[in-house]
Order: sequence, then C-alpha cells, then structure tokens
Amino acid sequence: MTGEMLSYDELAEKNKRYLWHPFTQMKEYIEDDPVIIASGNGRKLRDVQGNEYWDGVSSIWLNVHGHRVPELDQAIRDQLDQIAHSTLLGMANIPAILLAEKLIQLMPPGLAKVFYSDSGATAVEIAIKMAFQYWQHKGRPEKQRFITMKEAYHGDTIGAVSVGAIDIYHKAYSNLLFNSIKVPYPYIYRSPIEGNEQEQTKFFLTELEKTLVTHHHEVAALIIEPIVQGASGIIVMPEGYLRGVRELCSKYNVLMIADEVATGFGRTGRLFACNHEEVTPDILTAGKGLTGGYLPVAVTVTTNDIYEAFLGEYEELKTFFHGHSYTGNQLGCAVAIANIDLIEKKNLIHKVEQNSQYIANRLQEFRQLRHVGDIRQKGFMIGLELVVDRNTKEPYKWSDRIGVRVCRRAKELGMLIRPLGNVVVFMPPLASTKEELDSMLDILYQSIQEVTEK
Repeated sequence: MTGEMLSYDELAEKNKRYLWHPFTQMKEYIEDDPVIIASGNGRKLRDVQGNEYWDGVSSIWLNVHGHRVPELDQAIRDQLDQIAHSTLLGMANIPAILLAEKLIQLMPPGLAKVFYSDSGATAVEIAIKMAFQYWQHKGRPEKQRFITMKEAYHGDTIGAVSVGAIDIYHKAYSNLLFNSIKVPYPYIYRSPIEGNEQEQTKFFLTELEKTLVTHHHEVAALIIEPIVQGASGIIVMPEGYLRGVRELCSKYNVLMIADEVATGFGRTGRLFACNHEEVTPDILTAGKGLTGGYLPVAVTVTTNDIYEAFLGEYEELKTFFHGHSYTGNQLGCAVAIANIDLIEKKNLIHKVEQNSQYIANRLQEFRQLRHVGDIRQKGFMIGLELVVDRNTKEPYKWSDRIGVRVCRRAKELGMLIRPLGNVVVFMPPLASTKEELDSMLDILYQSIQEVTEK
C-alpha cells in the first residue's frame, strides 16, 4: 500500500508506532498531531491533509533553491539513466571527479583536495582524523588534542561530539568522548566585557592566544564555525575575529579546521563564510547546501600539504584508512554539480546579499517587540533571542518553552520553523523572493507578538 492510499490517521498511527525522530522528545511528540509532509514546490511544503507551509528553516538549513527545482530533478533523472552508485574505494566515477574539480575552483585559495562523505558530522569526523594523523606522519605524535569553542556544535558522531560543547546535546555521552580544550566564542550580546566590536574582537583573541601559548605543543587543530556559530543560537562573530584566529593558528603551528557545513554555499551572503575575511583554513568541511538540499553529500577539503603527508609506499601504512559505503555517490554528486551551476546561472550569491539587506530592514520592526532581546543576522542566517526583560537580558526558563510555543504558532499560521531554546531561528531558502520573505516575516512577527505579549 502506498502513502497516497493511506489516510492521515493511518499514517499518524504508523508514525507513532514505528518511527523515532531526531532531536525530538517522543513522549510529547506522540501526544500531538504531527505534520506529515507529502510534497513540496518552490519554497513551500504540503502535508497529507493539503495544508501548505513556508519552509522557514530550509528543511533544517540546507535547502537552496526550493523544492521540485526542474534543473535539479532532471540532473538526478539523467544520472539515474547511467548508474545510481558505484564505490569510490580504489576507483572513480564521472560526477565525483567533475564535482571535485568544480569545488576546488570555488574554494578559498590553497584548498586542493576533496574527500567525500555523506553528512556534516562525518565530514567533521574525517577532518579530526586527518588532523590527528597528519601530525603522526610529520613526526609530531604529541600533537593530539583539539581546541574548540564553547557552545560549539559540529555533529553527532563521537569525534564530532568530542569537539562539540553544548551540554544539553553532549553531556550524556561524556564518558565516551575525548577531552577537547574549550575557549569562548565571541557572543557579544552576553559578553563578559563591555566594549565596541573592535574591543570585543581583541578580548576574545587574547583569550584564545593564552590557550595556545599553554597548549600549542600538544594541539593538532582548532575547529571553528566561521562567522556564525549555528546551534548555539546563531551567534555572529565580530569583524576581524576569524582572521585573527587564522593568524594565531599559523603563529602557533596548529591546523585550522573551518566547519562550513551550515554556513557554506551562500548561506551567509558569500559562497563560503571564510570569504568574508579572506581566510583559508587548512581543512574545510561542507555539506547541507552542497546538493541544494536534495541528497546527502558532504566534503572535507584540504590543502596539498595535508594530502601529501599521507603519501608513501604501500608498506609504510600512511594511507588514510577511512571511507563510507556511499562516498562519492553519483546521484548526489550529479545534483551537486547542477546546484552549483544553478547558483552561478542565477547569480544567487549576489541576490542573497541584496535580500539579506532587505531582511535586515524588515527585522528593524521586530525591535519594537518587548521580548526580542537581540537580533542576529548574517546573510540568510537569522536568530531572534527572546528574553523575559530586555533591560536585564533575563532569559526565559527552559520550562517556559518560549521558542517552542512561537514555532507552534508559526505552524498554525503557515510556516515551519524550529527554535534553539529561547532563540527563534529564521533561515529561508536562498532563492526566496522579497514577496515570499515578506509573507514569512509577517508570520514570524505575528507569532512572536502573540506568544510573548498576550
């Protein structure tokens, strides 16, 4: 029996009986009436009951052009007429080769080699293992530790969790993890010091340098979400901080890993967030927007220096012993090529820059809402932090479920969004028009106002 032949009640019952959803408290979820998506078109999703919703978080930060994009649909059909998948272990395929070439042409200068995987977490896991093994091959086996940022999120595999630092996600697994060194990410709204952006940048870079002075001899790499720290609440860096991190990593001989899984492919108004400050990391991870939100493909991209450290005779065992069954999958690589071609054809990054300013202007209206404490934006990454008292910045209690309630109201009004605690996240598909953005922002405004001011 196909899904089209089943009623909503039948599907809801099967959903309740058989599925375990990610990042979802199932006890509460199964007591509610779930949204069950049947189709999508453009920037909207349609459920099995015929209700339409704006995709206000780009299906969790990854949709670029929208749903049912003809060029992307056709790329998958065309590739399917050739082959769906063959292994990349010891052989190659056409889409994987051509996508790698295209990616290197677009990457920050100096990045030269592409290693494929299937999710942001696996891309980070690969980066961690590469950095660790790099120093073994370089004759510096003592360099085994990693520096990460407080409240960082890099995925949910064990290595990625080890360099994460969000307690509510990671604390339960603490005995499974290796111990990373944590430094503060510049969270200006709740900074421990007063001062302008330049003073904030200097303060946080000084804190990082203190750590590097003490630990650089044992540190393999620093990992950072460039320009915007995502899952911690859309925290936007002050200008100059990322460039300063790059300079300090070079100064203290520590590899820099830029996790661009969320920020890459135009989300911040540049193709890669590192481009904002002309920074080239030693390793860059990317995923989400790579395929336009169609199929799970991710990449870990390195400099030639890192790649060449793994070259040697067969018996030297310098091989990077890592790989996934669907590494370099042809369908995924084919749609990724079509996605990048469409980004270029539509001049999408320039349009994102323009529409980002339009969003910024509209967001000024939200400042009149009494419980909007801070508005953070970089490109199409927007977070609105809701507070009990704007003057004191008093946060809502977890039990208030303020973000959940706002998102529930938005769903009733026709937009799907998802909160990060007290931060309401708005992250629409990059191809959204001004008219579409207006409709989404109107729902967002009404939802916050009705929930926080009634």
